[in-house]
Amino acid sequence: MELNSRRGFFAKAVSMTAVALGAPKLLGLQTPAAPVMTPVPRRFGNRIHNGIYYFSGTGSNDGYPKEDHVLVTDPFEKHVTRSMDALKKSLERSGSNMDSILNMQVFICLPHADSIPMPTGSAKFTAYKEHYEALNKIYGTYFSPGKAPSRAFMAVEWIPGDSLVELVGSALVVNPQPETPAAPAAPKGPAGV
Repeated sequence: MELNSRRGFFAKAVSMTAVALGAPKLLGLQTPAAPVMTPVPRRFGNRIHNGIYYFSGTGSNDGYPKEDHVLVTDPFEKHVTRSMDALKKSLERSGSNMDSILNMQVFICLPHADSIPMPTGSAKFTAYKEHYEALNKIYGTYFSPGKAPSRAFMAVEWIPGDSLVELVGSALVVNPQPETPAAPAAPKGPAGV
């Protein structure tokens, strides 16, 4: 048996033993007491926390009715414009605006459709580069001069929801919206019924 094979065997044996016995018991460590936590309902999607609006998954079909959805076969520029429009509306509803975006990540993908051949090799790189340049032309029109946020740009293989663009990031809330007051509790009947 080779040395590397023995080390691999020993590492696997120790790992399996740790899983079976629990690593703290195997290593003689005490496990810290679990903190008592009150269950908090988790809301998925966009949220405001400490004056920052966190947005995620904003794409070209967000905020549009089903009958007005774009398809992956629609022009890329249409996907960019609709994604940026959807983000702008979302920011405004939260009391923010495009110039208050602190940072953003932009994801793009190429269309996956039987009617459109998927490029490979340098043709794929060129297609992504063309999308990047098209996005930049539209993207810049949504911000006041000098107000575009820091940004990361990533090309990915697929984005859910028939979108070729997805936007993720955070923005400063500059005009907090008043909270909707909770509905008053229904009066209780006799004996708390």
